Amino acid sequence: MAPYLFIAAAAVYLLLLTGAPLLDGVWLSFTDTQLLNPTGGVYTGTGNYSSLFSDSAFVHSLLITVIYSAATVIGALVVGTTAAVAINGAFRGRALARAILTFPWAVPTVAAALIFAWIYNKDSGVLNHALSGAGLGGRGWLVDPTWSLFAVTLASVWKVFPFVMLVVLAALQSVPDELYEAARVDGADALNRFRTVALPFLMPTLRVTALLMTIWSFRRFEVIWLLTQGGPVDSTNALVINVYREAFVNSDLGRSAAMGVVGLVLSTIVTVIFFYVDRGAARKEAL
Repeated sequence: MAPYLFIAAAAVYLLLLTGAPLLDGVWLSFTDTQLLNPTGGVYTGTGNYSSLFSDSAFVHSLLITVIYSAATVIGALVVGTTAAVAINGAFRGRALARAILTFPWAVPTVAAALIFAWIYNKDSGVLNHALSGAGLGGRGWLVDPTWSLFAVTLASVWKVFPFVMLVVLAALQSVPDELYEAARVDGADALNRFRTVALPFLMPTLRVTALLMTIWSFRRFEVIWLLTQGGPVDSTNALVINVYREAFVNSDLGRSAAMGVVGLVLSTIVTVIFFYVDRGAARKEAL
């Protein structure tokens, strides 16, 4: 009986910690509650949701969210996996290399955003200075709608790829050395050894990591807000930026809550798809 009591206590704690605020947010999304009068909201049914999906700006923010999340996840997976493979072997200075590559994950997000704001500065930034020196000319990385989303995504990849690197590096330790030796005897080069030996062991880990990274990308606020605040011309106006603006700039808590619920539904759909794909892939790998 005691184990069930421990589980019940944890379940009640999680219910109070997450369930109650979630239900309150869902209820709020069906009202016209305003920030300056949080107790005076009136039930409006699905009015907030109808107005959202008839608003082209909101639909655009969903598209920006999907593009930003997909690019960040793919970039972090590629860079993180490559870095993990590069530092997996034994070589002089491996500990230092691992420490340096882990540094972006340890840097506070605000500090990282300020660093990239300086790097991207149109007039005095390091990046434009290097491009001008190479004869390529500078860019308005954070003020040009053509480049702003790319710039924010690049900063996000730099910030989060060490997480992928550490997870993949841990997974690589489970690959038996005998398999590498057998592939080496068969004449496989480094790329083929990774593809045929390491990658099958990494796939379950990569799928779970991709899911976590996707959910985190949907919620990432600080980097975007500190670099562009959703601009210029809403080119980086992701869903989380819209939620913040609607609540604290437009003072419409009901509409902001509706946006948050849409984000929750989007995350849930992605999670279900990932689990479905993971289950199918696991069955194929077991054959």
